[in-house]
Amino acid sequence: MSKMKSNEAIYHELLVVIKQQIRSVQAKAVLAVNASLIQLYWNIGRMIAENQALFEGRNNFVNQLVKDLQSEFPVTTGFSRSNLFSIRKFYQFYVGCSVQQLVGLEEFKGNSDILQNDEVLNKNNEEPYSVQQLVGLKSSALMNLLTQVPWGHHVLILNKVKEATEAFFYLRQTIEYNWSRSILTLQIEQNLFLRQGKAITNFKNTLSEQQGLMAQQILKDPYNFGFLTLEPKVQEWEIENQLINHITKFLLELGKGFAFIGRQYPLEVGDKDYRLDLLFYHIRLRCFVVIEIKAVEFEPEFAGKMNFYLSAVDDLLKTITDEPSIGIILCKSKNKVEVEYALRNMGKPIGVSDFIVTQALPAQLKNTIPTVEEFEKELKKE
Repeated sequence: MSKMKSNEAIYHELLVVIKQQIRSVQAKAVLAVNASLIQLYWNIGRMIAENQALFEGRNNFVNQLVKDLQSEFPVTTGFSRSNLFSIRKFYQFYVGCSVQQLVGLEEFKGNSDILQNDEVLNKNNEEPYSVQQLVGLKSSALMNLLTQVPWGHHVLILNKVKEATEAFFYLRQTIEYNWSRSILTLQIEQNLFLRQGKAITNFKNTLSEQQGLMAQQILKDPYNFGFLTLEPKVQEWEIENQLINHITKFLLELGKGFAFIGRQYPLEVGDKDYRLDLLFYHIRLRCFVVIEIKAVEFEPEFAGKMNFYLSAVDDLLKTITDEPSIGIILCKSKNKVEVEYALRNMGKPIGVSDFIVTQALPAQLKNTIPTVEEFEKELKKE
């Protein structure tokens, strides 16, 4: 009996390994198929663009091309009229991107000194790359990026983004965080590109260079808490309550890497008890993150209190393997100069950002606007 159990255990272990191997190959196959498809669309887009005269004017060949391709490849999707226009736009949008716009991609790391003539310094021999090398480097970096993103995501970006620099930002974010199309749509609509890394901080003076750059990029300004509905004179505890009630959306807005530890987290300093509004741990930064919410305009004393909290967290919670704790003050509004003065001589890393929310309807209007159910009833009467 025990031998049968042993054989069953061995079988189940074997099954787990086989399934892992199958999933791994399937994932690689999907990536390979997507890369081939994107490369195909790039080539088709290039050929259409190079023969633009055929597809302009009253007697263009767009409909003929659609008909011929669908006749030849009836099972293959992607050759509709609208998609052929998207394919052409895809090629035209990215083919003219500059080296400056591509800097930051993996192939350009360590070679990001841009000269006025668009050449990149080759730091190995202190000489600029040749034009041929530069074109090859750019093409390789571009294709490596584009082929990692599904076509549906590309179409979405092409329809919603106007500049290549912004498009590259969303492409990289999609790859890094494995965004679905719906999440990508949400991030574009909420202008993540314009908000990412824009908070006012003192990280440059309080963190190591690498940690400071990473920390700066995780902060936004403003934070968009549009999923909350609050009265104009809302209290901090009400915001905290709703954020925790919508913790999934809150974590999405904060960004990848935040692990929620607690609300009103207790700290005992001396003989007094203090409570942190929200306490997180950031997995990539390997540090505690204290978030204080202020439903008013920024005041300089907020920075002093955050500095105090971070000192306590570093003494009471931080371990030898953790990086210095970071504080984020979220305010209803702020004066940039005032914030910069307040943070200038603080010893702890602190960032200050605004947050925006959806305001609730005034009480006198709530009864005058029909609900969705009431709208539906009225429509059924028609």
